[in-house]
Amino acid sequence: MNTYVKEYTSFMTDIRHKSLNTVESYKRDVTQYISYLDGTGVTDISSTTKTTVLSYLLYLQKEGRASSTVSRTLASLRSYYLFMMQNGVVKSNPTSNLEAPHVEKKIPKILSGEEVELLLEQPKNCDNKGIRDKAMLELLYATGIRVSELINLDVSDVNVPMSFVRCKGGKKERIIPMGHQAKDALENYINNVRKYMVKDENETALFVNCSGARLSRQGFWKLIKYYQHIAGIETDITPHTLRHSFAAHLLENGADLHSIQEMMGHADISSTQVYSRMMNSKIKDVYAKAHPRA
Repeated sequence: MNTYVKEYTSFMTDIRHKSLNTVESYKRDVTQYISYLDGTGVTDISSTTKTTVLSYLLYLQKEGRASSTVSRTLASLRSYYLFMMQNGVVKSNPTSNLEAPHVEKKIPKILSGEEVELLLEQPKNCDNKGIRDKAMLELLYATGIRVSELINLDVSDVNVPMSFVRCKGGKKERIIPMGHQAKDALENYINNVRKYMVKDENETALFVNCSGARLSRQGFWKLIKYYQHIAGIETDITPHTLRHSFAAHLLENGADLHSIQEMMGHADISSTQVYSRMMNSKIKDVYAKAHPRA
């Protein structure tokens, strides 16, 4: 059965053009499912039924897996069985009409405007690394792009004179504007720093590490934790925090949900609506604390 997993992974990467993270998640979910089947004596994927899939989902729940994990697993298996049907391995899709468990979207943690300013002030323009880090943090907060999208940017993806970034994450390309502070920081980095950090003139990565290669996600994680520490910010900052703060602050200042959805690259408006719930929760807190008859 593992032979099909390899073919499925290639299909998702080469034909469906899914992101590396998505493909890895789907591959992991399917591989774990097959291991479960092996453990229960099922050696032929074509013999599985809706009951087989339901039993596995129940098994995950009993193992204490989060509803979000079970929901994602069902999506992975649905995609896998569809691929198997198209290739004549199975005759029907046992995941059809199966409903994923309800997943309550968690209200994300965001930084206050003051905390954002404090964080962005930390990288100093006194050396190459500080100038690079300043450009990355400013661009992340200015555009709301994912960290994976940030580190995958090439020089050709940014248009500094026109103040926009072209983001190629997922299947749909999107163009996101950036403000003058991000523009100035990026221009300073590209014109005065990047050329001294790269070792290979053919390197296309916008942001590179001290070895001249594309910066990794782990590298960015370390630097954002470093700047949180020296800024003395108690709110836990993850690589996604500035993205959440970008959306929440736009909404707070009057931006409409559909524009925020487009800039963030959300396929479903429900992913963006979580910020509305967060604003409503914040308004209730303000009312409870400030109204004399609350």
